[in-house]
Amino acid sequence: MRKLGLVGGMGPESTIPYYHDIVYGVQKAKGENHFPPLAIESVDVFEVLRFCREEKYQELTEYLLHAIENLAAGGADFAALAANTPHIVFDELQQKSPIPLISIIKATCEEAKRRNFTRIGILGTIFTMNGAFFKKPFIEEGIEIVTPSKQEMAWVDKKISQELELGIKKESTLQGFQKIIGRMRQEDGIQSLVLGCTELPLLLHDSVSPVPCLDTLQIHIQALIQAILE
Repeated sequence: MRKLGLVGGMGPESTIPYYHDIVYGVQKAKGENHFPPLAIESVDVFEVLRFCREEKYQELTEYLLHAIENLAAGGADFAALAANTPHIVFDELQQKSPIPLISIIKATCEEAKRRNFTRIGILGTIFTMNGAFFKKPFIEEGIEIVTPSKQEMAWVDKKISQELELGIKKESTLQGFQKIIGRMRQEDGIQSLVLGCTELPLLLHDSVSPVPCLDTLQIHIQALIQAILE
């Protein structure tokens, strides 16, 4: 099996299910009691968000590249960023990385295409919702990405950074998300919703969302399991 290097900590609440679901997913796929080799380099999500907020993308690239280089030095055959927002510099990282990288955005786009979605909404950090980096692969596949209003985006970003990144789950926040998604379904005609932050599944999933969810965390995990087993 190939060894995965995971850049985690963006934030810790999503790194935990990444680790758990990957090791047990590999065990299930192999059908025997065996866990894969895996290394995690934990970085500071608040530093990542600061670099994005200040548009210091070169510094962000160098920060994440150092983590990837540490993983490569530890024997990782390939790596992944356990979050959506840092993919804002994914292309630059991929060019400089000493080992291959597997994109959460590409994996999610492939799943949306497989499920024949043509118009989907997205929730995530303000950088993910506003950034062209997330939308580009979908647009190239003929899939339209719909974002919330500016006021809604500000609210979503605040709830992610001040609550979900810290593991805080509130019923009132879930209701706020449901209201936004319901409006997007009714007014914008979205068929599905991209959970474009790996902390969003702490609150949102198919059984509580007005539309089916594309859970980027779980989609990415499945792609990584497949890569480990190749």
